[in-house]
Amino acid sequence: MCEQCGAESPQWHGKCSACSEWGTLVEYRVPESASLGARRAPSAQKPVPAFEVEESSGARLTTGVQELDRVLGGGLVPGALILLSGDPGIGKSTLLLQAANSVAASQGRCLYVSGEESIGQVGLRSRRLGAASQDLLLLAETDVDAVSEEVRREPPALLLVDSIQAMCSPEISAPPGSVSQVRDCAARLLRLAKDLGVPTILVGHVTKEGVLAGPRLLEHMVDTVLSLEGDRHSGYRILRSTKNRFGSTDELGLFAMSETGLEGIPDASAALLAERRSGSAGSSVVAALEGSRPLLLEVQALVTQASPGGNPRRSVTGLDYGRACLVLAVLEKRAGLPVGSADVFVNVPGGIRVTEPAADLGLALAVASSFQDQPLAPDMACLGEVGLTGEIRSVPQLGRRLGELARQGFQRCLAPRQAEARGAEKIEVVTVTDLAEAFRAAFAR
Repeated sequence: MCEQCGAESPQWHGKCSACSEWGTLVEYRVPESASLGARRAPSAQKPVPAFEVEESSGARLTTGVQELDRVLGGGLVPGALILLSGDPGIGKSTLLLQAANSVAASQGRCLYVSGEESIGQVGLRSRRLGAASQDLLLLAETDVDAVSEEVRREPPALLLVDSIQAMCSPEISAPPGSVSQVRDCAARLLRLAKDLGVPTILVGHVTKEGVLAGPRLLEHMVDTVLSLEGDRHSGYRILRSTKNRFGSTDELGLFAMSETGLEGIPDASAALLAERRSGSAGSSVVAALEGSRPLLLEVQALVTQASPGGNPRRSVTGLDYGRACLVLAVLEKRAGLPVGSADVFVNVPGGIRVTEPAADLGLALAVASSFQDQPLAPDMACLGEVGLTGEIRSVPQLGRRLGELARQGFQRCLAPRQAEARGAEKIEVVTVTDLAEAFRAAFAR
């Protein structure tokens, strides 16, 4: 079996035929119980009509961490298997200890299984975080059979396993963390969660490229995949969902790292704009939409003369690189702004990554502001997708975005013509149809 992609082969090869990686195939002995000829007892489960399923059976369990509940879609679904990944030291264990302590205080017994740290190490962190609920139980164990036995003996309200790569099954001879061990242990914990209705959160390692370690099958098995991102030297942590069978994958949770753990930031827009310098050239404000949550972000641009004889540099952080190059090309061709031969640096402070095209107009105005060394009005924001012909196209849910801008004290917003329909009660909306109109409205004095 390939340790990189999980592809199976009847014999060893130096190169995996599926992912083309060298030296990744290792021997995997299939347990006798999992062989094709093994006889299995008939299932006791019977089909149930959909209309007979009670709504209470899907009642969610709130974790007490508001930002985590937001990303999960309102809380934990009974029997759900959740995978949480992130870089080492980013705060995965801290977040789970805080959630476990809150669940234990409100719902009862909660079991935290640590396969990488001793009881003393986990206890030291829990005391530092103030997670000292009497019903928060700690268990240092790597044997998945021992964990299953403890859970079946007295099912907890929440089970946390840190991490799935540290778990091992005695039936498999491969070392912990291998493809076979990760797949088998995850399957056992999945069956345990579904049989007992215990929501289970697994911590997963990431590779040096930042992707989830282990076989791709692991992401398909679980119900929800969460990712905790951010620079460990920065104060902000971002929680995203890349898969969620019980909610949206567009929601985002924002945390601030402090001495007492991760603290949710309910007013994310104010926090992200707190250090913005008004009156500086090369800065604009856009309203991005993360799920149902509008976020006000600053887009910074710096345009400088390129080195003689060298290729112009393009550095983009927080925005899609291809999208940024498209906007620069439109500025050159349609707006007559000669930025093709200049070095352009773009940044979205705060560690938030914007993927939607609604930030195109903000990027275009920030670049023009830096090129002309003329700042934009500090109480003005901008919204709109820039087309290849220089037109400003509509963006979804303008009313929600304009409402957040008005709440944060912005007086004026450049937006597509659709903004005339609604959302303009508390903020002046200046409708623009192309880049020429946007530049006249933004730099008029």
